[in-house]
Amino acid sequence: MLHEGPIAGIAAHGDFVATAGYDNKLILWNNKTRQAIARGTHDHLVNNCAFSADGKWIVSASSDYSARLWAVPTMRLQAVLPGHGDDVDMAVFSPNDEMIATCALDRMVRIFNLQGQCLTTCKGHTGNVLSLAWTPDSKCVVSTSVDGTIRKWDAAYGHEIQTTDLRIRTDSLDISSSGVIYAGDDLGRIVIIDDNGTRFIQAHSAGIKKVALNPQNSQLVCLSYDRSMSIWNLADDQSPTEIGRATLPETIWARAATILKDGRVATGTFGSTYAIFDVKTSSWDLQDVHAGKALNDVAHIHGYTYSVGDAGQVLQDGQAIANMGSLCNFLVASCDRIFTGGQMGQLFDARTAQVLYTHFSPLNCGVAFQQAGESLLAIGTYTGEVLVFNVSQQIELVQSLKIYENAIKGLSFSDGVLFSVCANTDIAWHRVRDWSLVKNVRKAHDKITNDCCAIEGHKFATVSRDRTLRIWSDESEEVYPSPHPNSVKCISINADKSRLLTGSYGGTVAMFDLKEKRWTKFERPTMSGISSITWDDNGQFLASSYDGHIYPIHA
Repeated sequence: MLHEGPIAGIAAHGDFVATAGYDNKLILWNNKTRQAIARGTHDHLVNNCAFSADGKWIVSASSDYSARLWAVPTMRLQAVLPGHGDDVDMAVFSPNDEMIATCALDRMVRIFNLQGQCLTTCKGHTGNVLSLAWTPDSKCVVSTSVDGTIRKWDAAYGHEIQTTDLRIRTDSLDISSSGVIYAGDDLGRIVIIDDNGTRFIQAHSAGIKKVALNPQNSQLVCLSYDRSMSIWNLADDQSPTEIGRATLPETIWARAATILKDGRVATGTFGSTYAIFDVKTSSWDLQDVHAGKALNDVAHIHGYTYSVGDAGQVLQDGQAIANMGSLCNFLVASCDRIFTGGQMGQLFDARTAQVLYTHFSPLNCGVAFQQAGESLLAIGTYTGEVLVFNVSQQIELVQSLKIYENAIKGLSFSDGVLFSVCANTDIAWHRVRDWSLVKNVRKAHDKITNDCCAIEGHKFATVSRDRTLRIWSDESEEVYPSPHPNSVKCISINADKSRLLTGSYGGTVAMFDLKEKRWTKFERPTMSGISSITWDDNGQFLASSYDGHIYPIHA
């Protein structure tokens, strides 16, 4: 019993470890033997999990818009916690084990009893709510959001008690037994909020994606997209003192971590089970952590179909030709070369696995184009930079544009303009001859913007978690609600620019006719998410999936 997709959440209690996976599984493990004991399932990605204080229950949070309560160790389903209108990112028990708080991308925090009844709803965040924790007295919940605020809520009535406006996204927080709040922001800082106010400690060179306290509240662990983990001593609730730092192996996902009862750190991975870091020996235990089969991108190049994913293997027509050794997110061809990159921030030659450039944060997407007789390659990063390389002969970085503060989710090029979309919902047009900003739109979508493609001229299409297709030109915006029931992940266009195909995290694809301005096809080729779409030479779309397969979709 193993995971077949990335482990996005992890929790520990005594000798038990629970892992939440993007394969829709919640697995309970015996940490002494590293063997799986039992599992539960959701209808979509499992984003996080938590034990009750007495260890009798686990709650899981899922992209199926629900949280679920499970008995330990049988993993029998006890209750479903419904009501959110979008992915539930986190669920945690109150310290007295009488309530469960959930937060979701619908920007709400909800409080439930253990029978699944919603007691109150906390409204006020203006961005997706990503993380939450209870105060020690079980009377308040504290939440973080992409809106740059940390908010404290009265759990009984849902009233907002306090707002700390950091003006920067915070992905994770935890609260000590004395009520001190520790959070990690997108600038790599530890945020400390207590009776003396708010202060910061610069801990990492890129955003902190996870913070975790040990049960004794004496140590704090931070995981960052700079590919490192830092460990801090919290003696007497004074300013944290760094006592250790480790580089994250390629397979570790900086999103998930928990501290075990013996002081070791268990983390999520892009593989089949969790990893463990021994703070005393500064060593990693990656036993049975095998890379998953998920595909993250597909490209049709010179008559061949190439794909790449969590395992870092580049496949040509299904056969492995090279291994990058770490998760990769994209494939781009230029000058008879194919480029890829991903979690380690490294740009690779996809055929030889040669490292061509290393950035300080993960690489997410790319596009190739010609300008003034030169072949250029633009790469979007998790920290908002677009890296532009001249690949005509030697690989040379010629421009680094800091466009956003959050991850760049998609890039496309048309008629001298580079178009980009950001996770914070913004989009931008840049003129490549001088890299000047032509236009930008704040909050172009209602929720995370996931991908884009060029149509013609300065016209581009975007898709989003808000489940709409939007078409942008110099002067106008067209909005078309999609038939997808889940967040729309990707988009592509056919050769004659007449049809768009979109794919969702729920495994559905939907085709849009650009001339008739209507949706003409909707189907579900897989139960797993669609990660990428391309057009091939045979007059069809190819859709890659997190289940490791590529599905032809006829136009």
